[in-house]
Amino acid sequence: MTAMTVLKTVAPLMLGAMMLNAQATRTWVSGVGDDANPCSRTAPCKTFAGAISKTAEGGEINALDPGGYGVVTITKSITIDGGGSGGQVASILTSGGQNGIIINAGVADVITIRNISINGIRGITTGTGGLNGIRFLAGKALTVENVNISGFTNRGIDISVNNASGNPPVITVINTTCNDNGDSGIRSTLTQRALVTIVNSRFQNNGSYGVFAGSFSRFTVNGSDASANGLVGFIAQASAGDVVMNLSNSLASSNSTATTAGGGGIQAGGSTANSVLRISGVVIASNFPNGMIVGSNGNIVSFGNNYNSGNGLPTSTLPVM
Repeated sequence: MTAMTVLKTVAPLMLGAMMLNAQATRTWVSGVGDDANPCSRTAPCKTFAGAISKTAEGGEINALDPGGYGVVTITKSITIDGGGSGGQVASILTSGGQNGIIINAGVADVITIRNISINGIRGITTGTGGLNGIRFLAGKALTVENVNISGFTNRGIDISVNNASGNPPVITVINTTCNDNGDSGIRSTLTQRALVTIVNSRFQNNGSYGVFAGSFSRFTVNGSDASANGLVGFIAQASAGDVVMNLSNSLASSNSTATTAGGGGIQAGGSTANSVLRISGVVIASNFPNGMIVGSNGNIVSFGNNYNSGNGLPTSTLPVM
C-alpha cells in the first residue's frame, strides 16, 4: 500500500472523528441566532433542528430567549429546554400538516422536553394546521414537563410508540397543558405495552377526548383536569391488548355537549378488549349526558371517595384502606 493510498484511507476517518468531536454536550438557540453558527452560548443557532445535529448524544439544547425555534425530529437521547436564562418559554409554531416534535429514537434513548409552547394554529389561519404537538414513535423514555400544547388538528401528545424490542417505553407528563386540539389532549395508539404517568396537568376543550388510554396502555393520572372536551374527559378503551387507567385526585367537568350523544365525564370500555378505570378522589360534575360510562368490556372500579353529579355508576366499589 502506497503512502498516498494510506492517506486517502485515513483522511475520511479523521474527518469523521473531528465532526463527532465537534458535537457539544450543551448547545444554545436564540431568536437572533444562525444555524451556521456552532450553537455555542456566544454564537447560538436559530432553530432546534439546526442545533440538534451539533449536540452530542445525551446532551442538552437550551434557549437563550423566547423565540420561535421551528419543528424538530429527535432520533437520539437529548434534552430540549426552552426555559431561557430569564425563565422565558421558547416556542414551536407549526402549520401545513406538520408535527411540532417527532421522536423516533432508539430503544435505549431517553428524551426530555421542557419549558416549550407548541402551537398548531388550528382555527387561527385559513391554512392546514399542525397534526400533533408531540408524536412519540420510538424510544426508551419520554418526559414532557411544563409544556403548553394547543391548536393541533389531531392530538396534543400522540403516543404511537412501537419499539421492536426492549422494555415497555415510559412516558411521563408533568405540569403540562394540552388544550384546543381537534381530537385529544393526549392519546395512545399502541401495539405493545407502554407506561404513562400524568401529574398536575390539564386537558381542556379538545374536540373529542381529554385523556385517552388506548390498547396495551397503563396510565396513572394524578391531580389533573380533563374538562370541556367534546366527548369524554378521561377514557380507557381497548380494541386489542387490555388497558388500565388509575385516576386519582382529578377533575372531569363540563365534558360533551347537548348535541353530542353518549359523552360524559369518564368512561371505561366501548370496544372489544378489557378496559379498566380505577378512580379515587375524582370529581365528576356537570357532564352531559353522563357522569360515568361503562361500555362493552369496561369496568369502573371506585374506591368510594369520589363525587359524581351525573348519572352512571361504577361497576364495583373497593374499600378505602
